[in-house]
Amino acid sequence: MKIAIISLGCPKNQVDADVFCHALIKDGHTTVADPAEADIIIINTCGFIESAKTEAIENILMACQYKQENPDLKVIVTGCLAERYKQQIIQEIPEVDAVVGIGSNAALPAIVRRVCADGAGQIESYGPKSDMQLGGARVISTPRHYAYLKIAEGCNNGCYYCAIPLIRGALRSREINDCVAEARWLAGEGVRELILVAQDPTAYGEDWGRPGAICELLDRLQEIDGIRWVRILYAYPERISDAFIAAMVRNTKVVPYLDLPIQHCDDAVLKAMNRRGGRKEIEDAIARLRAAIPGITLRTTLIAGFPGETEEQYAELCDFVKTVRFDRLGCFAYSAEENTVAAKMPNQIDEETKQRRADHIMELQAEVSAEREGEKVGHTYECICDGVDDETGMYLLRTKADCPEIDGSVLTPADTPLETGAFYKVTITDSDTYDLYGYAEERLED
Repeated sequence: MKIAIISLGCPKNQVDADVFCHALIKDGHTTVADPAEADIIIINTCGFIESAKTEAIENILMACQYKQENPDLKVIVTGCLAERYKQQIIQEIPEVDAVVGIGSNAALPAIVRRVCADGAGQIESYGPKSDMQLGGARVISTPRHYAYLKIAEGCNNGCYYCAIPLIRGALRSREINDCVAEARWLAGEGVRELILVAQDPTAYGEDWGRPGAICELLDRLQEIDGIRWVRILYAYPERISDAFIAAMVRNTKVVPYLDLPIQHCDDAVLKAMNRRGGRKEIEDAIARLRAAIPGITLRTTLIAGFPGETEEQYAELCDFVKTVRFDRLGCFAYSAEENTVAAKMPNQIDEETKQRRADHIMELQAEVSAEREGEKVGHTYECICDGVDDETGMYLLRTKADCPEIDGSVLTPADTPLETGAFYKVTITDSDTYDLYGYAEERLED
């Protein structure tokens, strides 16, 4: 069968799709990029917040529309939305042939065979969340020079606004040797930049009774030939210990970049969110990181309009953004998610106010980001080449401060072709709010 896989949401979800894609290919199927050419369409959904759910539903309906041209087409829905809204999908979108929870991803080859059998009807499969694979053989769906390495699944933090524990379950850390083995395989496949992902990588190993195990993992990844950059996505401020910072410093492949999902700065709001630390802990973590790793790039995410957030608390958040000067920042209007504690709280804020607050914070950050990018003009950086921009014909490169698919690029003309996945020394000549412009001086040795 020809199978089109549409994977939505975060890099962790993409890794899940890479694993079941490999299993389907091993079972004799082929993959196609165009859903119109497929016998089966699998939508690997996200269901984290309202906008993600809307996108997932739109993609499911789009896939079902192909049945008008191909009545034999089968549509399978998996991922977070399938796990979270099991019965609703089957009941409200009868064109869907199968709904597969995350605990049944390993059974997808068998489920594909079942949906293709005569008279199969609608199929549902929901294994325990703990059956969700932490690793396994996979394809690499990103460009070959970078890849995501999922080191844990689930979360124990219990933030009152978050549905992840309801969807993905409790924290389960992947064994260090297993992570290292996959990293070695990725390096052998040509991956140069390894991006560690989990809901909270700094909690890695806590379920084994070994908090701080991320430090040992970084030490092991440092030893792998072929990997040049190791990037950590998401680090919770209260878990940024001196040992963790020391591990970032001594392991020279770990790039000076961290995403700190702090969500807010006001102590009362953070307590209402059931966050473990307050403003003091956040500011302390930032100060220690900047002192130990000069030039570190810090990114964060914020929530505007959490239930009960006053105008004074919102003003404090605005002042915090201007004062701390994060290099990168995303602010989202609070989304009330079913069955979370926050969704049942009093003093819910209207959608217009929430969105206005989020938009204003992004305007403040745009000014900060433009200034931070402007400070790089005239400096030279090690960059990795991601390829060519179709619109401008310029090469797209990234510094260590730029995470793929999230941050900006360095747009560079070239008299001679640059090689995708290779590293170059680039001098910055201009900047805008999120991107840099420069010229490649020389290719760096592998």
